[in-house]
Amino acid sequence: MKICMVGSGYVGLVSGACFAETGNDVVCADINEEKIASLKDGKVPIYEPGLEAMIAKNVEANRLGFTSDVANAIADAQVVFVAVGTPPRADGGADLRAVDKVAEMVAEHAASEVVLVLKSTVPVGTNARVRRITAESAHRIHVVSNPEFLKEGDAISDFMTPDRIVVGADDDDAFARDVMKRLYHPVTLHQDRIIWMGPASAELTKYVANTMLAMRISFMNEVASLCEKVGADAHDVRRGVGTDKRIGAKFLYAGPGYGGSCFPKDIKALVYVAQEQGLELELASATDRVNARQKGVLARKLKRNHFVDDLRGKRICIWGLAFKPRTDDVREGPALQLIEVLLAEGAEVRAHDPEAMENVRAIYQDRVALFDDAYEAARDADALVLVTEWRQYQNPDFSRLKQLMNRPLLLDGRNIWSGYGLREQGFTYDGIGVIGS
Repeated sequence: MKICMVGSGYVGLVSGACFAETGNDVVCADINEEKIASLKDGKVPIYEPGLEAMIAKNVEANRLGFTSDVANAIADAQVVFVAVGTPPRADGGADLRAVDKVAEMVAEHAASEVVLVLKSTVPVGTNARVRRITAESAHRIHVVSNPEFLKEGDAISDFMTPDRIVVGADDDDAFARDVMKRLYHPVTLHQDRIIWMGPASAELTKYVANTMLAMRISFMNEVASLCEKVGADAHDVRRGVGTDKRIGAKFLYAGPGYGGSCFPKDIKALVYVAQEQGLELELASATDRVNARQKGVLARKLKRNHFVDDLRGKRICIWGLAFKPRTDDVREGPALQLIEVLLAEGAEVRAHDPEAMENVRAIYQDRVALFDDAYEAARDADALVLVTEWRQYQNPDFSRLKQLMNRPLLLDGRNIWSGYGLREQGFTYDGIGVIGS
């Protein structure tokens, strides 16, 4: 099928490449001419394992292309996906101006009957809103809601072997349903994973799923704080709780708070949607507040536990700048909040990350010293803070670190080093709610 993917960010690029991989003719369209020119030159603007190779393969096979002529790409498509940004407004609601603009362009430029698929994360009522915008088109526009559930760092696998595919379409819209079945047929050969529902339910499902996962993280971070007060170990509590089949083990790890492009904005948007309906989602609101507080835990530990509220002139090394491993995304990441506090307190910040350093350099320029070698970043440091649990940080050469560092202080924001007996090796070790090391 001929697909136009409007928006060449994270969701658009991954989805476009994967649809091309399954045999469709895909054009990723974006008004950002610089981004399109870069993609045409083979430069992928985001880091996602396997994505660059998949894009190159499908471009060579003439199944995937890029254009800044969005109108022409829409006119040539059977299916148009909306994968544009929906950033949070100041009041917490989603900014839908880009979605509206795409809907207006489809209404104007569609050359035949077309399925318009909302892939962007949007609040309840957006499907109906887009239908109103496209109602006056010369051709029938079928509007479908199809939220994405792609984890950064594992997005291709999520697309190709999905847990579920949520599709919001009217029961009587056989045309749109047939198109969506055909599009996802290659990834549902062994099991039909499409969950059909109404558009409003599909829109709400994405927000609820992310809020539920974030709620688990925030709850366990509060539990970790309690563990530190009462002498319990968050690792043991997590294992004891996670082995309950009713609960499960995922998203129960204590840490410095969640970040990224989805959880923070989706929770705020869900709370906003409820408030518009006169409801207060107290658990969702509390999840957001707890996470905001948790993002300061590493700075608080440095100041209160180790430097007596005086970080001036201290050299602090940070390992891990991305909000999670296997991505270069630093948006809403706990490392950024830590950097802000350290700089405000007069500390010298040195850092390393396998993929995210250019994004941090764009924010802080020369205010943060970035190193290609993680150990060089730690040289003469008064503390080493692990923020992101990249694999290469999980079993480092501790004897080398002890020789390099000015003070053998390790602050483990992910509890990765808690079982290594580091205190016996002469380190001062501090984790999140754990007794180990």
